[in-house]
Amino acid sequence: MSTSVLIDAPSLADLLKQPAQNLLLLDCRHVLTEPAAGALAYAQGHIPGALHAHLDTVMSTQPTGTNGRHPLPDPQTFADSMAELGASDDTLIVAYDAGESVYPSRLWWMLRWVGHDRIRILDGGLQAWLDAGGELTTDQPRRGARGDFSVRTGSMATLSFADVLGNIASKEYLVVDARGADRYRGENETIDPVGGRIPGALNRPFKDNLEANGRFKSPERLREEFRELLGDTPPGRVVHQCGSGVSACNNLLAMEIAGLEGGRLYPGSWSEWCHQPEAPVATG
Repeated sequence: MSTSVLIDAPSLADLLKQPAQNLLLLDCRHVLTEPAAGALAYAQGHIPGALHAHLDTVMSTQPTGTNGRHPLPDPQTFADSMAELGASDDTLIVAYDAGESVYPSRLWWMLRWVGHDRIRILDGGLQAWLDAGGELTTDQPRRGARGDFSVRTGSMATLSFADVLGNIASKEYLVVDARGADRYRGENETIDPVGGRIPGALNRPFKDNLEANGRFKSPERLREEFRELLGDTPPGRVVHQCGSGVSACNNLLAMEIAGLEGGRLYPGSWSEWCHQPEAPVATG
């Protein structure tokens, strides 16, 4: 995978100037502890032409209390949500958030999951747009006609809770946790009811994929860092998790940028794991 999944702010500005583009620009800003904050930030100013795509409604289904905080919707339900936003099978979708590319990474993964490859992420997010002299607007564009967006054969694989539980003994996969180091150790847990990690998991905080300005590190540097973490484990034997299957997608994206394709996602992640009575917990 080349870095073509990323688009920089000047290139996006040029793209938006071109007439008759089959383009859908999505603002994915979100705050985990304040679910209404992303839509409010969008209303206060967004890139011209963007619609807002909410993590909880577009990219998740209803949690039950035991299936994680952001369970994946049924593929057809997700496809219907994308169609309602105006996407068709040939639409180029460009997504951004405030700057760390967490929520666009989730959208990228889900689009690839249902077989849609025409997805780009604004590298550095809204902050990169502003740094490049881009303007914001409070005008909300009229949503276009419903698109013709279908579920096709995707390229993204998942593991279930049972798979990850069995993996503790089989060690078939190497688990990588994208949460911050303190939550990985079981410290300062403020989101989920239990602190800790899946036994045997390694830690790669997603923020380690980014430069100080929020843009992704170079493919060469990402590849070096992931190789140091994973050792001889091939990408296809790596399963990524985080708190609820969101920031783990940033690690998956970073590995693809590095040319290390094939990693899997545990969608339920820690927020599912910690609600299962038979799930062991490691700390420290």
